Amino acid sequence: MKVILLGELRGKGGEGDIVEVAQGYAENYLFPQRIAQPATPGNIKQLEERRHNIEKREEKRIADANATKAKLDGQSVTIDAKVGENDQLFGAVTAAQIADAIKDQLGVEVDRKRISTGGAIKTAGAHVVDVNFYREIGSKVTVLVGVTAEAEAEEEPAEETAEAEGEQPAAEESAE
Repeated sequence: MKVILLGELRGKGGEGDIVEVAQGYAENYLFPQRIAQPATPGNIKQLEERRHNIEKREEKRIADANATKAKLDGQSVTIDAKVGENDQLFGAVTAAQIADAIKDQLGVEVDRKRISTGGAIKTAGAHVVDVNFYREIGSKVTVLVGVTAEAEAEEEPAEETAEAEGEQPAAEESAE
């Protein structure tokens, strides 16, 4: 079944494109969600009349995507996570956590659905993730994961020795 897309549909096309999809997919998902409309002769004629406006919106989306790509290309963000033995995380780093880190550390708002991690991030270290902004325009961001167990172990004895030193003079004073 041929439909006219009213917005971007990943893997199919963008606004104003006429694409072929399964009839059930169109009737049960695309039409109720207002993502597409049937490609009837009347709708195609209306599409031709709106083509200029669609092209202007498309240019703006591409310009915005390129600007965002320029801000993020080659950048890195840090995510603190609890790390166990062999640099294994307790849990995994999610796309939502990466989106929040990008927003907090780089000041760029990214939808979590546009982040492709290539599988769950379950180990500490540097991981490269893809961020897709619009159609083929994307960027690679390095995600540095981890508060290592060694760093936590180094911090704890320092606190314990300070407490132990604080207790010893008090014990000496009470003995005198």
